[in-house]
Amino acid sequence: MKQKFEAEMLQTLVEVQDQTMQTIATELHDNVGQLLSLTTLTLNSINLGDSEKAGKKIESSLSLVNKSIKELRELAKLLHGEQLVENGIGHAIEQEINWLSKSGAYELKVSNQLFDLQVASPNKDLIILRLLQEIINNIIKHAKASYIEIDCYYAHETLYLKVKENGIGFSYDEKKQKKTGMGLNSIYKRIEMINGKLVLNSKLNKGTSIAIEIPYP
Repeated sequence: MKQKFEAEMLQTLVEVQDQTMQTIATELHDNVGQLLSLTTLTLNSINLGDSEKAGKKIESSLSLVNKSIKELRELAKLLHGEQLVENGIGHAIEQEINWLSKSGAYELKVSNQLFDLQVASPNKDLIILRLLQEIINNIIKHAKASYIEIDCYYAHETLYLKVKENGIGFSYDEKKQKKTGMGLNSIYKRIEMINGKLVLNSKLNKGTSIAIEIPYP
């Protein structure tokens, strides 16, 4: 049992790191790359003969460079693991939500009350973070949602994570029969590993809600 749990933890760590690297690659390509390309275009369009316009373009370029530096610093924190679980599950969840927010694809309503917890469980934190990543990825890939609500808090030695969206929904019974359907099998497997509970409700064209309860620490 111990060996199996350690193997699952190692797999979870690898998957979290892989997801983080995918996030970094996307940010570098879509955000930092775009900022630097725009900087190059702006600098190349400067006409030194028109000092007033040249000054404005140089100022704009400096602003773009500063934004790029800020983005790269955030990515550096991710690479060093500072935003995974070392600072607590609340900060790790905040980082995931920040990346989702930056996409601009969803209206988000977030209540994250997991900052500064007096208790900690790094092993469970990794699994909880991976659960959230899987849920978010499923929403992005399948739900066709425009609104996502995320609520997480701690009470009575239990950590609660709830995610609700307004997407197309699905038939739970049909997906349950398919072991790989919507990643549900993986989610249930991880919940079972940490003695958690999951309640899932979904209706066609009326969205999906997932409520997770985990004994913590």
